[in-house]
Amino acid sequence: MLHLDAQPNAAHKKLAELEKAGKLSAVVTQNIDGLHQKAGSKKVFELHGSVLRNHCLRCRKLYGPEFIRDSTGVPHCTCGGVVKPDVVLYEEGLDRATLQGAVDAIARADMLIVGGTSLVVYPAAGLVDYYRGNRLVLINRSSTPLDRGANLVIGDSIGRVLSQVKVR
Repeated sequence: MLHLDAQPNAAHKKLAELEKAGKLSAVVTQNIDGLHQKAGSKKVFELHGSVLRNHCLRCRKLYGPEFIRDSTGVPHCTCGGVVKPDVVLYEEGLDRATLQGAVDAIARADMLIVGGTSLVVYPAAGLVDYYRGNRLVLINRSSTPLDRGANLVIGDSIGRVLSQVKVR
């Protein structure tokens, strides 16, 4: 599951470029791979956590991803506790501070671009409800439940679409 040599794609890079140019205030993602940060994005709300952060369930000691990669079986801390990736597993709740940051960023947005998601995984899909603006853009290869209410729907890969955006 760990692909530490994975590289950001065109979408990750363009989002970082937009943020650097002051055109993007935040990225809200369900991805757990850290590729947004690797591309250069600074304000990223990782709703489902990250495999790049790991901690002992007993003593809370932090471990990098290499520790997990190089472990055999269930990774254990020097104290004997189990080391768990900082990811949200089924039936676990999202981190409250991360969720609140995402809600605040979406509520303040004058344009919301939602890309590369089917918008069927909750609670992340419900975050669009916090958007109060009138410029909702959906970019996804397949249709989503919100297509009818969006101002612009592009049925294509988010990487292909964003790679064509010129930043001024």
